[in-house]
Amino acid sequence: MGTPVTSWALVAGASEGLGAAWAEGLAAQGHALVLVARRPEVLEALAAKLGARGTEVVALALDLGAPDAPDRIAQALEGRPLDVLVYNAAAAPAGPFLSMTPEQTRAAIDVNCRAPVGLLHRLLPGMVQRQRGAVVLMSSLTAFQGTAYTAVYGATKAFNLSLAEALWAELEGTGVSVLACCAGATRTPGYVKAMPDGAPGELAPEQVVAEALTALKRGPLMVPGLLNRVVAFVFQRVLPRRVTIKLMASRTRSLKP
Repeated sequence: MGTPVTSWALVAGASEGLGAAWAEGLAAQGHALVLVARRPEVLEALAAKLGARGTEVVALALDLGAPDAPDRIAQALEGRPLDVLVYNAAAAPAGPFLSMTPEQTRAAIDVNCRAPVGLLHRLLPGMVQRQRGAVVLMSSLTAFQGTAYTAVYGATKAFNLSLAEALWAELEGTGVSVLACCAGATRTPGYVKAMPDGAPGELAPEQVVAEALTALKRGPLMVPGLLNRVVAFVFQRVLPRRVTIKLMASRTRSLKP
């Protein structure tokens, strides 16, 4: 009998919150992990925690907005056949659009759009060749309509949703599944800092990941949390779009930069 092939999963944006929950959930399924995040100290702590449980972990500290980030990640994966790609990283400038600097909005586009497209170009061909794999692009309820005070972030999440849906259709029959996870309010450290008063329908990161893992083979999109699914349905199918946009603005007006 041959040596069993290790199943590798990549989590981009893996330091804390949803990224850490993805790492935990995939490790529980038996995957070895390549974890990518910008802050080395937080990343190394997570890698050490998972490594102590017996999970093989490669930690790669880099800025996903850097032009060479996809190449560096692909190099780290050489010799490690990838079965799962989760793109969770996001830059989320908050506040009125006119208060944003060009650097802030460019960073959001680089991290949220350019980097996942670059990774998909480099990593999808191997998945298709091996006829197995799964891709998760973390999107948001802000993807379903323009969302004031987080305008560029919401637009990038709409990009992720559209990209995932298109790839889901293109890759049908290849053995590679694609899912956009359109999460609502999730109790991550960044969310708690930006929205200290919270919001209806909040979920723990672990619940978001658990529901997404269950939906992974169905695609092309899922919304974690029953209340969030109801809200998404009402916003998309029942209310006039102008009303939906104004309701979202009433919630996001309080976002703290």
